Amino acid sequence: MARTVYLNGEYLLENEAKISIFDRGFLMADAVYEVTSVLDGKLIDFNGHTDRLRRSLDELDMKNPISYKELLEIHRELVLLNNINEGLVYLQISRGAPSDRDFVFPNPDETDPTVVLFTQNKPGLANSPAAKKGLKIVSIDDERWGRRDIKTVQLLYPSMGKMMAKKVGADDAWMVQDGHVTEGTSNNAYIIKKNKIITRGISNSILHGITRAAVLRFAKEGQMQVEERNFTIDEAYKADEAFITSASTFVMPVVEIDGNKIGHGKPGSNTSRLREIYLEESKKAAI
Repeated sequence: MARTVYLNGEYLLENEAKISIFDRGFLMADAVYEVTSVLDGKLIDFNGHTDRLRRSLDELDMKNPISYKELLEIHRELVLLNNINEGLVYLQISRGAPSDRDFVFPNPDETDPTVVLFTQNKPGLANSPAAKKGLKIVSIDDERWGRRDIKTVQLLYPSMGKMMAKKVGADDAWMVQDGHVTEGTSNNAYIIKKNKIITRGISNSILHGITRAAVLRFAKEGQMQVEERNFTIDEAYKADEAFITSASTFVMPVVEIDGNKIGHGKPGSNTSRLREIYLEESKKAAI
């Protein structure tokens, strides 16, 4: 059955939704996006995603065409129309479709942004088998642009990174710059050593993860030590535990990096507990 999607003020069947070939999201990757998880039919960390969306738009000097109230209504309507109990809502805003291709930004008074939302049905999202088994990770050079704090649709290199991992039988890749781990291809990266969570601090080098912020807050509330600093790939090899966070994986254990077993090669107790806490608390706060 075709999904119902949202495009510029209209709810349409997915095969009826059309965007101009001159849209700058298509031609220039001149667009930002957010992905919000849905559990039990409710939105997880919605306020965090809308706050980051506004920041991304501001950083790109892109007009914000839609209010918080409207976005919430659209998300809820799409969840209802597509009968999503567990899944994702994808939101993308581009600078719009001027009359022709040009490197110069179009006049925002003459070209409206393009707003697209669609859902992805993901039964079993919260009970992923991968959380019990853990992920195998490979390290790759980080060759992305410098403004990784802006959640743009420039995702070619992260896609290439996932394919690099797949080709060698791994699940995903961590990107490394100057010997230090920046983040995963679509997630933030962490290690645990002597019960201390270590993760790279907020900067232009990484995405300011919404799940990241929530997990670190829960960890601190649970009296776990958190150290936000750069860590090397060699440190990661010797960690007691490792994990990633993202809106679609929540807290996911990493059990192997570049062929090196992390800890006992199984999901660690701290990571498993963090996942439980995150899911429990996030479901309570879902809207």
